[in-house]
Amino acid sequence: YPTDTMLPGMKLGWDRTKNLNKNLTSWASLTDPSSGSHVFAIENWKVSHGLLLNNDLTKFRTGPTYSNLVNITETEEEISHSLNITPNVSSISLLQLTYLGTLELLELVGQERHTLFYFPENLCDSYNACGPNSYCKTSRDCVCIAGFQWGGQYARGLTKSRQRCVRKSLSCHEKEFKKITNTKLPDTEYTIVDTKVG
Repeated sequence: YPTDTMLPGMKLGWDRTKNLNKNLTSWASLTDPSSGSHVFAIENWKVSHGLLLNNDLTKFRTGPTYSNLVNITETEEEISHSLNITPNVSSISLLQLTYLGTLELLELVGQERHTLFYFPENLCDSYNACGPNSYCKTSRDCVCIAGFQWGGQYARGLTKSRQRCVRKSLSCHEKEFKKITNTKLPDTEYTIVDTKVG
């Protein structure tokens, strides 16, 4: 059980044969190593991502930068994320969940400590920051995808509500998909994903 730090060779995620889930759990404070309220967990969906939770509520979901820094294994037996074991004994990488709820990929070289990755990087990393049919640009600037526009109420009956992106009109004449770059793939909890399709 990795506590708040994952070292090279350790795995986070699901061992389906043992029904075992390994997460990172933050310290309660800078000087109190008892369990804190922040957890970094791996989704057990078809396309896995890392989730940062605070008091069991999803706050952030990792994206492509994180996926390029860790090894992701998705088989019938396991869904896991791990760090490479490097033959270079003069440096070591580790993934740490801080007591503030941030995830850091660190490289330790002798007495020096280098941050290779810091998550969340900005407000666009917030889970479901803009809602359906939209994407987040830097500084939480939400934009509707092509064919959608702002309108309707996002959450009726709540004290704070926000607009959502609704379809402008349905065009059956276009015969191709629109390419959207620099975005996270949607959650795959309630979808079917064919990973063999390129």
